[in-house]
Amino acid sequence: MIPPDLTRWELLTKGVLESIRMALAASFFGMLLAVPLGICGAKNLVPTPVYLVARALIILSRTFHEIIIAIFFVKIFGFGPLAGVLTLVVASTSFISKMIAEDIENMAPGKLEAIRATGATFPKLLIYCISPNTLPRYLGVSIYRLDANIRHSTVVGIVGAGGIGQTLAASFSRYDYGFSLAILMTIVSLVFAGEFFSNWIRSRLR
Repeated sequence: MIPPDLTRWELLTKGVLESIRMALAASFFGMLLAVPLGICGAKNLVPTPVYLVARALIILSRTFHEIIIAIFFVKIFGFGPLAGVLTLVVASTSFISKMIAEDIENMAPGKLEAIRATGATFPKLLIYCISPNTLPRYLGVSIYRLDANIRHSTVVGIVGAGGIGQTLAASFSRYDYGFSLAILMTIVSLVFAGEFFSNWIRSRLR
């Protein structure tokens, strides 16, 4: 494996950019889908049947590891980044929605009762009571999930779900260990960069 083979930097760059795009797209759609699912998963906010359905979806999506979900989507949609994006969307939605639901359920009951006592509608309850209490943690968790998606995007590719992981798997299958080391070094650098970016964003939100 030594020295690393950096001669095919175009292929390396293409895989890294694909992983980053996968992580960004999955984080964006996961943030959007997690809001209604998280609200429906809060027992103190919605009727029991709605709560049970939402919680069942959250639990079911969190049951399987990303690799298992990636294999499932690869079988449906074939090899490529689409399967990876869908895998990370499922993981992001389940993770963020669980945090939202728990934040809402942990709110002081008096806050909800005070807003309801004014005759506020459900949308106003969300705007004036739920949003101020959950928005800071929602943003923090979403940024953390973006950092996690950057890492996971390099892993799901091993089963054919796009990104730099798929390039890594192909290099191992060809016994091209010099290029494999170059890819591994790039993945480590990418994860470090994502960690620093995540910490910087969270510091600016405080």
